[in-house]
Amino acid sequence: MTTASAYWATSATDPLVPATIDRRPVGPTDVQIAIAFAGICHSDIHTVRGEWGRTNYPVVPGHEIAGTVTEVGSAVTKFAVGDQVGVGCMVDSCGECEPCRMGEEQFCVQGNTGTYNAIGRDGEKTQGGYSTSIVVDQRFVLSIPEGVGLAEAAPLLCAGITVYSPLRHWNAGPGSRVAIIGLGGLGHMAVKIAAAMGADVTVLSQSLKKMEDGLRLGASHYYATEDPATFKRLRNGFDLIINTVSANLDMGRFLSLLAIDGTLVELGAPEHPIEVPAFALLSNRRSFAGSIIGGIAQTQEMLDFCAQHGLGADIEVIPADKINEAYERVVASDVRYRFVIDIATL
Repeated sequence: MTTASAYWATSATDPLVPATIDRRPVGPTDVQIAIAFAGICHSDIHTVRGEWGRTNYPVVPGHEIAGTVTEVGSAVTKFAVGDQVGVGCMVDSCGECEPCRMGEEQFCVQGNTGTYNAIGRDGEKTQGGYSTSIVVDQRFVLSIPEGVGLAEAAPLLCAGITVYSPLRHWNAGPGSRVAIIGLGGLGHMAVKIAAAMGADVTVLSQSLKKMEDGLRLGASHYYATEDPATFKRLRNGFDLIINTVSANLDMGRFLSLLAIDGTLVELGAPEHPIEVPAFALLSNRRSFAGSIIGGIAQTQEMLDFCAQHGLGADIEVIPADKINEAYERVVASDVRYRFVIDIATL
């Protein structure tokens, strides 16, 4: 057993505070990682504030983790001390069910083990990446290739794979017309990745205030959804729409933008149930789908793709004592486009 410095939440209403936590001993297939950077995902905030109704306090958030291997178990074959690695939203799964055998551990029938706010194989609660170290089974450790800095790579472990997976699954590429709803932490990576895949990319944002950024990131077109003319102009215009926002949108209007056999993929988790008008689906044989992160093999594929194309998250690096302030700014959409904690400041 070792200890690590961390920041954790003790309740839904109190600010995160410094803490010291235990990490399990390095087992035969384990990798110990000195964490260098940890991204702040909106999921962290939802969990810390009890907005998803299942938080077991105290909890150390963080599932966008990048760092360096400091110790490996006797049976580890994939990693060596000194390797640059990452950990995303999962740290274990049953490994035996059909989804796990398919490399889709995120859909494990027994339920995958979350990087934080879950119960690990040792029966203890998992604690996340707002900490100086972590111990993870090698099956759930990712290699961060050269060409992506650790700080810019950290958000790829959640934001990157969350958008890469549906873009790959629904065949974004040359000749496809892809729209991205929202230009935030997820949306900015969706634009970068879809453009690198060769798709014709359009950003659909509430206003035009981020238009310059959207075009710089790789979009060819940018429209404001607050303008009713947008929905008339773009009707039947897209093969794939990726919704990255967690607000309850008028899905009928957005579904009307899909061409024949087009698909709208929901990535956000709004507070209230989503209303989907039947006739908006019936027209043009449209589909409404959902997606959540990706399996370990696909996450590695995403990291390699980003390195190949020189893609990393647009980040603002902050010291640990600014975490609570960063939470408020995320809620206010005051970040371009991902906060990353410099763990050295712990």
